[in-house]
Amino acid sequence: MIIATAGHIDHGKTTLVKALTGVDTDRLPEEKARGISIDIGFAYWKTPDALIGFVDVPGHERFIRNMLAGVAGIDYVMLIVAADDGVMPQTIEHLNIVNLLNVSHGVAVITKCDRVAPERVAEVVAGVKTLLAETKLAAIPVMPASAISGEGIDALRTELAAAAKAHQSREHAGRHFRYTIDRVFTKAGSGTVVTGTVVTGAMAVGDHLMLSPGGIEVRVRGMQKQGGATQQAAAGERCAVNLSGVEITQVSRGDWLVAPAVHAPTNRLDVRLQVLASEAQPLKHWTPVHLHLGTADVTARISIRRGTVIAAGESAIVQVITDAPLAALHGDRFIVRDQSATRTIGGGTIVDPFAPATRRNTAARVAQLAALEHDDPAQALAALLAGSPAGVDLAQFERTFNLKPERVDALVGATDTTIVGKEQRVALPKQSVETIKQAVVEALVKFHRDSPQATGAEIETLHKTHAPGLAAETFTALLRVLADEKKLEVAGSHARLPQHIATDNPADQKMWEAVKPVMESAGFNVPPLKDLAPLTKLKEVMLKDFLHRKAKTNEVIRVTPERFYPRTTLAQLAACAVDVAQNAAGNQFTAAQYRDRTGVGRGLAIEILECLDRLGITQRLGDQRKMRRDFVPILGEATAPPAPPKQAAAPAQNKPAAPAAQRRPNHRPIKRY
Repeated sequence: MIIATAGHIDHGKTTLVKALTGVDTDRLPEEKARGISIDIGFAYWKTPDALIGFVDVPGHERFIRNMLAGVAGIDYVMLIVAADDGVMPQTIEHLNIVNLLNVSHGVAVITKCDRVAPERVAEVVAGVKTLLAETKLAAIPVMPASAISGEGIDALRTELAAAAKAHQSREHAGRHFRYTIDRVFTKAGSGTVVTGTVVTGAMAVGDHLMLSPGGIEVRVRGMQKQGGATQQAAAGERCAVNLSGVEITQVSRGDWLVAPAVHAPTNRLDVRLQVLASEAQPLKHWTPVHLHLGTADVTARISIRRGTVIAAGESAIVQVITDAPLAALHGDRFIVRDQSATRTIGGGTIVDPFAPATRRNTAARVAQLAALEHDDPAQALAALLAGSPAGVDLAQFERTFNLKPERVDALVGATDTTIVGKEQRVALPKQSVETIKQAVVEALVKFHRDSPQATGAEIETLHKTHAPGLAAETFTALLRVLADEKKLEVAGSHARLPQHIATDNPADQKMWEAVKPVMESAGFNVPPLKDLAPLTKLKEVMLKDFLHRKAKTNEVIRVTPERFYPRTTLAQLAACAVDVAQNAAGNQFTAAQYRDRTGVGRGLAIEILECLDRLGITQRLGDQRKMRRDFVPILGEATAPPAPPKQAAAPAQNKPAAPAAQRRPNHRPIKRY
């Protein structure tokens, strides 16, 4: 259990910790010389049932920044008030800070009781109880004690030991490792060493972690707890960590040591901000502040909905925009102080650490923020599913709540949810998914009925009409689900029903009756579109559109953008390729051999072979080709027709010799450059 002291300067915090543990937490020479705490100090006390770690904080108002670093991630507070002084300004400010940080366990100790009369002690006790009444610490005990005389020290030890025994260790199962850094130094033979508190998860020697927000990958070389070496540390424990892979100049107080999965620097946070009742003026939009989160202190601005303010004692959802990136996750507590860092304004809880810059006040965003305010991830997920038309990005949800994937999978499995997508997994209510799927299929039925010649409906139109709330990537993933279920087909930017044939209508049937005989009668020499159009008495543009649609049915095959073959004809041409390969050396043949076997021109032979290459029937190997796979499953059965007869060479004709003056010397060819 981690206990932090709190209270005004010179009220005996350090002396009391020494009386309890035997450790003087003032380690700096300046602290010894001045007799006051300047920075946070640490001590440990082992009880029969637990280990207590003490964080002693400075009480001077000038060192409040150090105090804030010390109370980050504590479990218990020991509020100290001197009997002679009573409640003082830093007593109140420290109490406000631990209250804003949601610390609800602790003890109030009235010190220096040996210096005053019992009546004064009773008066201070009553004043402290009144002060605590409006805080989360209202029920804590108030105990008089004196570190000098020893009065009340044994009773205080008993109280602290009982609290440590009853303390429930922080939950770290299913959560990634996070550790706040409050001190950095070097040690001879070790290099960079940091100290801090494990907030969630656990780490072990040898782990590879990230320094956040800097993004430096480090390795844990060694660890110490309570001054001795250890192999691991878990949530709620303080420890020193020896790091490799980082120089001391690259790490500082305010940094986090985290698992790589939750390294996600941010500078825009949606938060629930509570303004202190003691504030004289309401908090206005764009107020400059110091934001204290973990052990970090960064300057920032408070963005409030324009035209509104937050009155003293009130709370609201606001956006905090920081001047430097920081590491933050859902549920982290924070404190805000004024621009000069002399006054605590308020504090609260991070709701969305990765807040968007726009659409902050829409109904959907308001519903999302209300869902994210749940502390329980299961409740938050259920509320997000109910109020997020775009679904829940599970990777973002994991990072926001610091959950491991298996924990999120268990949460999703307990809901009536469908996960869409593989790379980007989005959770949607199962009923919503089924409604969208049904609407898309019904829309395609209507589209094909109204536009039978169209190959399919535009996916973008389907998205805007039937699922405008989904991201485009999510809608595309949902179409892939429908395609896997054989309920539609996706081709490029269009979707269609599997049974739809774009040419299955009377007009196209009539056109096919005109085109088919011409193409079949052409044999292996089917003409290109510009020559085929006059033969069919159709406009070239209309014919091209028709054949492209007809190609979807596989009755015709596009050989080139301007030439189509009946599938049966192309099957015969593929059979010719088989015949050539079987009779060629090494079963490899040239385009010239294929040209001779089919009787087509060399240019057309190459076009046909390139088409067969695309279909995976043949494979080009330099200037030759080989058969790659059986053409029958692709084009259907066919037999190669007989090879055309070889043409005899034309006999030489005797021509009179040209006059000598017309002959070139040696008949050497003219070189052109």
